[in-house]
Amino acid sequence: MTVDLQRRRVFQSAVAGGALSLGAFVPTPVSAAVARAAADIEVMTWSGCAVNCGSRCQLRVFSKNGRVIRIETDASGDASASTIDGGCTQIRACQRGRSMRQRIYAPERLKFPMKRVGRRGEGRFERISWEQALDEIAARLKDTIDRHTNESVMIMHGSGNQALVNSSAATYRFFNMIGGSLAWYSDYSTACIQNAWPYLYGRFDYGGVRSKAAGQGSYFSQVKNAKLYVTFGNNPAVTRASGGGQSWEFFSAARRNGTRMVFIDPIYSDTMAGRNAEWIPIRPGTDAALCEAIAYVLITENLVDKAFIGRYTIGYDEDSLPASAKPGSSYRSHILGLGPDKTPKTPERAAGITNVPAERIVRLARDMAAAKPCFISQGWAPQRRMNGETQSTSIAMLPILLGQIGLPGTNSGAREGDSYGLEAGLPTGANPVKVGMPVFLWPQAVVDAASLTAETAAVRGAPALRHNIKFIWNTQSNTLINQHGGINQLRPILEDETKVETIVCVDTQMTPSAMFADYVLPDVCHQESIDLMADSYAVGDQNYLMLSDKAIDPEWEQKPNWEIMRGLARRFGCEAAYTEGLDLEGWVRRLYAEARKNLPGMPAWDEFRRTGIYKYRMEGDSGIVMEDFRRDPDKHPLETPSGRIEIYSERLAEIARTWKLPEGRGQEIHPIPRYVPTDEMVQVDPKAKQYPLEAFGYHGPGRTHSTYHNVPWLREAHPDVVLMNPVDAQPWGLKTGMLVRVFNDRGALVLPVKVTPRIIPSLVAFPQGAWYRPDEKGLDRGGCFNVLTQLKPTPLAKANPSHTNLVQVEKFRG
Repeated sequence: MTVDLQRRRVFQSAVAGGALSLGAFVPTPVSAAVARAAADIEVMTWSGCAVNCGSRCQLRVFSKNGRVIRIETDASGDASASTIDGGCTQIRACQRGRSMRQRIYAPERLKFPMKRVGRRGEGRFERISWEQALDEIAARLKDTIDRHTNESVMIMHGSGNQALVNSSAATYRFFNMIGGSLAWYSDYSTACIQNAWPYLYGRFDYGGVRSKAAGQGSYFSQVKNAKLYVTFGNNPAVTRASGGGQSWEFFSAARRNGTRMVFIDPIYSDTMAGRNAEWIPIRPGTDAALCEAIAYVLITENLVDKAFIGRYTIGYDEDSLPASAKPGSSYRSHILGLGPDKTPKTPERAAGITNVPAERIVRLARDMAAAKPCFISQGWAPQRRMNGETQSTSIAMLPILLGQIGLPGTNSGAREGDSYGLEAGLPTGANPVKVGMPVFLWPQAVVDAASLTAETAAVRGAPALRHNIKFIWNTQSNTLINQHGGINQLRPILEDETKVETIVCVDTQMTPSAMFADYVLPDVCHQESIDLMADSYAVGDQNYLMLSDKAIDPEWEQKPNWEIMRGLARRFGCEAAYTEGLDLEGWVRRLYAEARKNLPGMPAWDEFRRTGIYKYRMEGDSGIVMEDFRRDPDKHPLETPSGRIEIYSERLAEIARTWKLPEGRGQEIHPIPRYVPTDEMVQVDPKAKQYPLEAFGYHGPGRTHSTYHNVPWLREAHPDVVLMNPVDAQPWGLKTGMLVRVFNDRGALVLPVKVTPRIIPSLVAFPQGAWYRPDEKGLDRGGCFNVLTQLKPTPLAKANPSHTNLVQVEKFRG
């Protein structure tokens, strides 16, 4: 028997009131039957998954006797509904969300507050009380602030809980009340594109009304109006797998008019498989060289939309260069070989760099020019490289040259966009600390903060950082070690207790990052607390607000992060300001009431609690990025200094002149989009003689970043394997299923190999996010990609070059 949450509350009230009390009399056959029936009741509770895949999916949680027994998902409305028909889709969870029960009851589940008793990273802890934990942490935090100021306190980047109240918002709310924390910026997902895009288009934003946006692209629904869809390094079937997300929107739109699809990628991805899609294999990191060759064809064959270029851009040719630019520095001059390098960017030249045949490049350029509308986009993989900034802007040059921006069925060259809704989240207040640096540089800020300046590290708010990081609060995050580059270089920094003096980890699982904490505080899973969840950056042209109600009580001593921060606020004398007289459910209700002010169609609270979700579409949103700018660039200018698309950026030219860049091939900044070869690319780095394969870690279907790694169902369905082309495997005698050692001069790991033609030669790849598990010799047995990656940042964004790695692979004989 299954009852919903409201009926359960009535039933529980009856028991509490004595109507069904069985303890006051000897059970009769009838009362015994009632007791058995009560024990057999299945309770359905609305819940959700707010792990950061970019979607927030609805779950129906079925529990019995206080334990979750199964999880299902949204089944409301029409299962075939799509945003391209003006409807709202079902917010159906993928296999990750549906496996949530195994996270709740995982062996790695944190149960009690704990204090480290061994060396950092050793994983030895003792159980302590909540009072001791919060007392000691508060004393340490006060001491750090007294001696080193709030600028020495860092809240670690993380996204393990993206709900509206019991998330990192509660952490920031508390810290901002006590003086703030180091104001890092950027992230690990989009750092290169989000820092490069403003120089070209004026800004980068994840969501908003598309017609007024200049960051993320048009909605996938616009593909229905396109004759040709061309995308670089984009695999939405996996990275945006939610039924309420962009995959369903994309495939619905592509089917509508049979839009032809071209995917440019080193791997034949699941998005292409079984569809009317053409694969153009390409060497990683060379997308910009391909774009230059396409541009060469467009220019020399008079296929450029000169009217668009003339009205909406500056810097394309010598006539439109800013006065400060040197002659020959325009984009057109660069492409035709009239610039400083005197090298025409021909398809033949690009073929030698990209491995894409010259004749295929020519045909692609002509196809793109002939197909109107043409929708051109990119995923976030091409920009996670040492040359990621100019990779992203070079791809954007294609719709600019073709004038395929701001019209139905077109895009800006960005990843496909999203409509952000009108929900309200827990207010965090402003951070009093204004000094910060790109988040990827935090290990250097631990070791030598003063070396991070505006000219060397894009520091904001001061000429340089003024205090080394001494206190790290790692909340709902595995970025402390697992998700950061260069694990083996990072580990000794964390192990040295004279550097970071205190590390606190708040999480639901004993992750590799939690192993490096001084204090571990157990958070609740979504199903053990009430919260609100809303659409995010991978749900496309629709919005929703859903309830994640409390389905079960925590079995051990877990507390919601909101309560943990409340306990600290009490010790800092700001509990009243933190709570504003409300408990966690009170905040959920307040935020729902605030959302109703913006969305008067939302039901009253009791009805919302019964239905679990409210879906809606934003009014007045065409879904076409930069539509207003295309219609009238004078009335709706971009946020660049000129108000136009700045193909040549004077700001970038000034940065290139004044910044101090590290040594190394590819540490370059240019005022125009262009291909930049870098270290650790197999065709240009002499180190390739020793490490002849490139390697990158892709987003696989079995994890969201590192979340869900410890779910057996997902590991069985999606085992971590090294993809390797037969051309590379044959000389080593490697066959699918064999264990291989993947290594370079930074680290080594062991995984099974999968020999497949779905990956290009001279490249290996495997899913990122596996949990770091080194043996006594430092060999990682968990398959964590970041034992191979670098601590060295990209030139402009100072970002993680996660996909720029040279490695060797051999049969494992251990």
